Amino acid sequence: MRVVLASKNKHKLAEISKITEKFGFELVLQSELGIDIDVEETGTTFEENSLLKARAVMEATGLPALADDSGIAVDALNGEPGVYSARYGFDETLDDWGRLLLLLKNTEHVPDGQRQAQFVCVITMITPDEKVIQARGEIHGELLREARGENGFGYDPIFYYPPYGKTTAEMESEEKNAVSHRGNALRVLYEKLKEAGYADK
Repeated sequence: MRVVLASKNKHKLAEISKITEKFGFELVLQSELGIDIDVEETGTTFEENSLLKARAVMEATGLPALADDSGIAVDALNGEPGVYSARYGFDETLDDWGRLLLLLKNTEHVPDGQRQAQFVCVITMITPDEKVIQARGEIHGELLREARGENGFGYDPIFYYPPYGKTTAEMESEEKNAVSHRGNALRVLYEKLKEAGYADK
């Protein structure tokens, strides 16, 4: 089965593809099918935004679509940036690095021992007949005060995972996929897809 990933992010495609290989379907970026749409993320939860993106791409392609909405939630900031992680600061001049630096600046006052955070990911698959399957995954850690590691993307360089003693940007891909929010969500999704008959047993 061919499934369209509602994203233009090649990093995200690579990360998700390594986990979905066992699903028994071919995952392609929406851009590979000539689809160039930016879905307005008007939802207030990861679940709502994930579904919005998946439905828009499914309707545009006529194929089953997979979308994830993910972000980092910092306890000391009452869960911010949360669903606004990719738009943090609402400044279009900021790239991933700029948003990372902004988060560091906004947590300067947070003392060590109180810098808990979690990455959250909600993945939605929707089929042309409107069958919706959704899964949520999280990874819990803490914010560092400076970036470490060259792997990953987004806020990975400042997200420290105590059981491994390193940031998610210092992890090898297989290591990260075993514990990441996206990996956890995809494993839940896989079980739900098997139950619904959309993935190989």
